[in-house]
Amino acid sequence: MRVTIHPPARRRASFLLALLLVSGVLVVAFLTLDQHWQWAGVASRWRLYLAGWLNTLAIAAIALPLSCVLGLAFALARRAAFLPLRYAVQICVELTRGAPLLVQIYLYFYVFAQVLHLDNRYILGPVILATFTGAYISELIRAGIESIGRSQLESARAIGLTTAQTYRHVIFPQAIRQILPGLAGQFVSLVKDSSLLSIIAINEFTQAGTNVASYTAAPFESHLPLALGYLIITIPISLWTQRLEKRARFET
Repeated sequence: MRVTIHPPARRRASFLLALLLVSGVLVVAFLTLDQHWQWAGVASRWRLYLAGWLNTLAIAAIALPLSCVLGLAFALARRAAFLPLRYAVQICVELTRGAPLLVQIYLYFYVFAQVLHLDNRYILGPVILATFTGAYISELIRAGIESIGRSQLESARAIGLTTAQTYRHVIFPQAIRQILPGLAGQFVSLVKDSSLLSIIAINEFTQAGTNVASYTAAPFESHLPLALGYLIITIPISLWTQRLEKRARFET
């Protein structure tokens, strides 16, 4: 299929037009609501939102790189020659992907963490999120690795590359192009899934909105700022991964 490349000015104008159309739909939808807005009480508690947003940002800053490390480790373990390790990781990944995150948070925090005498919820929370997301990332990485033709691997061996060199110079540069779009989706999901950490008393962004709603009796107004706050975190992640995707496509 032929891809049409439009001039930058035309792309910017088209983007602004689309943005205006979407904004117009939202404005009309809100104007038609029969709602008595109560923004004063919500605005006066902006410090609660800021504290919750910063906690969510800190959780994401820890969980995002950790999920990539775990995902890579799981993916490589799935390809290990030692069969017990391969099957053990496969079972763990399938269980993690199949069970709801809410159940896993309860299980990790109230069972495993208690057995290991770990009680710092602000460390355990990001680790739980990273483990959950890492299971999905591992499948993305594994699929990207397996998309590389066997002839390329045989050629790498023929010229004397070691396994580590083959992964570094042959497999990963091509696989990263395949996994970046899915990786961006997992990163965005991780940020939004952090809202579930409120069940272990982590005062993250969504919990802050819920607290403001209980103080002001204005649930609609209290939760609307959450959309903006999460977009401030997730949009740069999406733009960054899109930039990496273009760069990877050029390099390979």
